[in-house]
Amino acid sequence: MTVPYPTDRTAQIVSPDPDERTRDRVLSAVLERGPVSAAELGDGLGFTPAAMRRHLDALAQDGLIEVKRARTSASGAGRPARRYVLSQRGQAKMGNDYLDIATAALAQLGAAAGPEAIEEFARTRFSGMEERYRPIVEAAGPDLEARARALAGALTADGFVGSTKTVGLPQVRGTRGGPAGRPVMLSVQLCQGHCPIQGLASAFPAFCEQETGVFARLLDVDVRRLSTLAAGGHVCTTHIPLGRTTAVPAPGAPDAAGSTAVDRAAASPSSPATLSIHQQERS
Repeated sequence: MTVPYPTDRTAQIVSPDPDERTRDRVLSAVLERGPVSAAELGDGLGFTPAAMRRHLDALAQDGLIEVKRARTSASGAGRPARRYVLSQRGQAKMGNDYLDIATAALAQLGAAAGPEAIEEFARTRFSGMEERYRPIVEAAGPDLEARARALAGALTADGFVGSTKTVGLPQVRGTRGGPAGRPVMLSVQLCQGHCPIQGLASAFPAFCEQETGVFARLLDVDVRRLSTLAAGGHVCTTHIPLGRTTAVPAPGAPDAAGSTAVDRAAASPSSPATLSIHQQERS
């Protein structure tokens, strides 16, 4: 008996998998918009709820995305909404797989010249970012929210997938029928959904600390890191307080009292701009 050649199966093997291409689109959407719900993804990508759920389940089974439970006004009391973010494996798939030799080289540098050499390396790397970003941020004018949005745009152009969100209480009601008070607890959260150097930053916190210092100087206000991808967060989140400005001079530049950033860091190790990111996230 002649067995027919399985032409259909062969075609499936050699042809690109359309589901794989679609799931790459879904993964990119989760990266750009996460934490994001299945309904929001489906609306943005034009998928039916059933199709959206099928792709999300497949990505979750592959360990590329994970669910974060979040309470929202729409979800109702006691019903945390399911929102999706990239997992550590998903972050790697999106481009974190740079050469491991970079980590090994920095480890060897630290062993030979001490941790100060790694800090100086990170400082030099981020000084270039600060120089490139400054005209972009300055062009946004004096408004801090506008400057933060400009910074997010510059980060996105460099592959960090930046975004901003204003949070807090914008206004306090006046007492005894008086006028409303000034805004309190208002802040901007600057988020980065992707970190091209996540692996390095996990091994060497100096990279996150130097980046935080750059943000503080560009925005001319003390900032605080709430979470980082390097320390296991699903995004890097930087807290930017509104309503107060504190200049942060560049490293080595003296302030009005004649002290440098290094002097101030030594005198006040708990400063938000100099405190270890890992220490901040444990506080």
